[in-house]
Amino acid sequence: MDKEQKQNLTRIIITAILVILIEFLPLSTTIRSILYLIPYFLIGYDVLFRAIKGILGHEVFDENFLMAIATIGAMALGEHSESVAVMLFYQIGELFQDYAVGKSRRNISELMDIRPDYANVEDNGKIVKTAPDKVAIGSTIIIAPGEKVPLDGVVTEGSSSLDTSALTGESMPRSATIGDNIISGCVNLQGVLHVCTTKEFGESTVSKILDLVENASSRKSKSENFITKFARYYTPAVCYSALALAVVPPLIRMLFMSLSPDWSTWIYRALTFLVISCPCALVISIPLTFFAGIGGASRYGILVKGSNYLEALAQTKTIVFDKTGTMTKGVFEVVGVHHNTREKAAVLEYAALAECFSSHPIAASIKKAYGKAIDPDRISDVKEVSGCGVIANVDKTSVAVGNSKLMEQSGIASIDCHKTGTVIHVAIGGEYAGHILIADCIKPTAAEAVRELHGIGVSKLVMLTGDRKNVADEIAGELGITDVCSELLPDEKVAKVEELLDVTDKSKDKLAFVGDGINDAPVLSRADIGIAMGALGSDAAIEAADIVLMDDDPVKIPLAIMISRKCLRIVYENIVFAIGVKMICLVLGALGIANMWAAIFADVGVMVIAVINSIRALHIKGVNKNA
Repeated sequence: MDKEQKQNLTRIIITAILVILIEFLPLSTTIRSILYLIPYFLIGYDVLFRAIKGILGHEVFDENFLMAIATIGAMALGEHSESVAVMLFYQIGELFQDYAVGKSRRNISELMDIRPDYANVEDNGKIVKTAPDKVAIGSTIIIAPGEKVPLDGVVTEGSSSLDTSALTGESMPRSATIGDNIISGCVNLQGVLHVCTTKEFGESTVSKILDLVENASSRKSKSENFITKFARYYTPAVCYSALALAVVPPLIRMLFMSLSPDWSTWIYRALTFLVISCPCALVISIPLTFFAGIGGASRYGILVKGSNYLEALAQTKTIVFDKTGTMTKGVFEVVGVHHNTREKAAVLEYAALAECFSSHPIAASIKKAYGKAIDPDRISDVKEVSGCGVIANVDKTSVAVGNSKLMEQSGIASIDCHKTGTVIHVAIGGEYAGHILIADCIKPTAAEAVRELHGIGVSKLVMLTGDRKNVADEIAGELGITDVCSELLPDEKVAKVEELLDVTDKSKDKLAFVGDGINDAPVLSRADIGIAMGALGSDAAIEAADIVLMDDDPVKIPLAIMISRKCLRIVYENIVFAIGVKMICLVLGALGIANMWAAIFADVGVMVIAVINSIRALHIKGVNKNA
């Protein structure tokens, strides 16, 4: 509970005590009436101030105006305790709302605890702690194990003589290194890194993600926009209705029925009508539910950029996946050495040595599989054959590493692989030594995510990829996806998504696209909902997407849909409950059956119940067993 919430709670407690004392102490009617002004202004001064401010700003008809008119009128009619009670219970409802919003913000803040406090800048062999926004592009920063990465950059060779004793770290679960590039907001778990910054802090990944989350509430859902429009017309309508209730019946009694106008009775009914009609439950609980839903999703590493996207996600019936980096790890790995005439370790060693100067991902995967230090003195006469591979002398023996074209050019018969993947043939001393199979492995939870999406009613799953058909079909078969489009260029992916959008019923169903790379940005923007992989995804993809999965786990997709659906159910529950209770109480209030205490329940009671129901969106348990 923050300082302001504690102050409001103190006001509520003091006001309640004062009301009890005034009510039960033996006081004259006049003294009691005067004393009631103390708790009234103590608990309601902020409401009265906002009402006056709204009147002066020509924005009269809001809940503050309704509360002010109703309570001042009740006080003037001698209903002092009821007047104070209306304000008191209203503030209790506001306290519940503040608690729920605060809890949502804390959830988001805990997830977004990635903002770096400083950067270790190398300056003439020394480390200087500098604010991240003061670090220029091209500066060299030092990141110790466990430290947050303050800016985006590229790993460089560092000076071994550099004094790193001043470096300290903080523990977080994710690794910062992505090949030779690192992204801000992650944590280095791989030793001291020397990084050349490539972006200013304001353009870094962490800054963009923080900005996206902090501005999520600015993108309103259709339900929120409906409530805003509803309140705009509803509040003036009930104000004029209350005025008519206070004036018309007494005039009819006096002019046409020759009866006493009984002004006090009808004014009291009009004031009760005003309190009942206050739209607090709707105006507060609907945005709060979406905000709580966004906060609840953030607990699982799901960043939703606005309530409109959370609402649209609940209607998703078609999901289109990009393959690489989304359903697969996006990292090449050696998965086998086949048809080898030498020991597998020897084939890998010669291939790694021949590829030691290459930065290609395939070469990197071979060197990683070899896993040993490479002595460059063993390699000479390296020749790269464009589009085919590399030829080099290793230990004075000719080694050719590449595709079947390279083998043909070298006059060496190669053996094709019956398994799916990228095949790298190796020839040593002019003789075929075998081939290395490299593949992009499926993510451990990808197949589970597909099963769960089918289980929650997502009717159509499609996978798009630029890979060859046999590779795409095999991966799709392992995942359980039947609709596959392979050998696609980036613009063809956009065309395919547009084709699927054309056959989607926009009024009922939404199409989501899930991707991670810079080539996916156009497709993410074109889909109804774009979902980006945030850990390994490109800046362009994260910026173009509507939802970001911070840990790249596909199983978070069905979880996000379940959160959105439950959030929307809570919204509809609150709308039906609030409007239903208010309509009944308005009729009863106009007939004189419901008094001010019933009005308090219809206003504040309904608001508190709706707020408590909204808080449920913070605690949605999904299908992810590891969440």
